[in-house]
Amino acid sequence: MTAAAPTAAPSARSWLLAARPKTLTAAVVPVVVGTGLALGEGMAALWPALAALSGAVLIQIGTNLTNDYYDFRKGADTHERVGPTRVTQSGLIAPGTVLAAGAACFAAAVVVGLYLVSRGGWPFVVIGLASVLAGWAYTGGPYPLGYLGLGDLFVMVFFGLVAVPGTFYAQALRLVPAVWPAAVGVGATGTMILVVNNLRDAETDARAGKRTLVVRLGRGFGRAEYVALLAVALAMPVLMVALGWARWPVVAALAAAPLARGPLSRVLGTTGAALNPALGATARFQAAYGLLLALGAWWGHG
Repeated sequence: MTAAAPTAAPSARSWLLAARPKTLTAAVVPVVVGTGLALGEGMAALWPALAALSGAVLIQIGTNLTNDYYDFRKGADTHERVGPTRVTQSGLIAPGTVLAAGAACFAAAVVVGLYLVSRGGWPFVVIGLASVLAGWAYTGGPYPLGYLGLGDLFVMVFFGLVAVPGTFYAQALRLVPAVWPAAVGVGATGTMILVVNNLRDAETDARAGKRTLVVRLGRGFGRAEYVALLAVALAMPVLMVALGWARWPVVAALAAAPLARGPLSRVLGTTGAALNPALGATARFQAAYGLLLALGAWWGHG
C-alpha cells in the first residue's frame, strides 16, 4: 500500500488523531476502578496510581500507533475505510514516523514501569513486558493477535483482568476478591468498543485477511457478543454484592445502563459508517460505568 507523502511536519491535530482519544477510556477506566477499590480498602497510594495510569495510557497509545502502521501495511486501512481517519493511510504522518512514535510510547511505558517494579517487585516485570509485547503483537509480528481473531481476548485480559488487579496491587501490594468481578466488568466494556470497531470494518477486514471474530463468525455473532458483554458488565456489580465482596453502593454502576441504549440500537440495526457514533457512545458508557463502579467501591467502604 502507498500512503500520500506528508507535505509538512505532522500537526498536533494529526498526532491527536493518531492517538485515537475515543479509545483511551479502555486504558483509563481500569485504573480508575482499581484505584476506587483501593480507596475503599483504605490502601490507595497516589504515586503508584499515577504511574499505573501513565503506563496504561502510554501502552494504549503505543498500541494505537503500531496498529495504524501495521493495518496500513497489511492493507486493512485503505481509501475504502469507513471509520475515522488513520494518519498513515491518509498520509498525514509518514509510516516510519508513526511506527517510531509507537515504539517511543512503549519505551516510555517501560520507564514508568520501573517505578512499579521497585515498589511491587517481579509481578510488574511480568505485567509490563507482557502488556508491551501484546500491544505490539496486536497487529505486528508474524502472528498478529487482531488478525487471528484474538483481539477480543486481548482486550478482556489486558484491559480488564490485568489492569484492574494490577492497579489495585500497585497501591495495596495485595489483592482482594472484589478485584476479579470488577475486572471482568471493565474488560467487558472495553471489549464492547472493539466489537463495534470490528462490526463497522467487517468488509474491509475480510478483504485484508484480518480474521476478527466478526469476520470469522458473522455480524450476527458480533451483535450477540456486544449484548452478552453488556449483560456481563451490568451483572458484575450485583455479583460483587451477592458474594459479599462489596457493599451495595457498587450497584451505582448500573446507572450507566441508559448510556448503552443508543449504541446498542446502532449495533443491532446498522452497519458500516453508521456505526461510527456507536464507537464514541460505547466509550462514554464505559467511562460512566467505571467511574460509578469506582465511586461505589469507595463509598461502600467509607
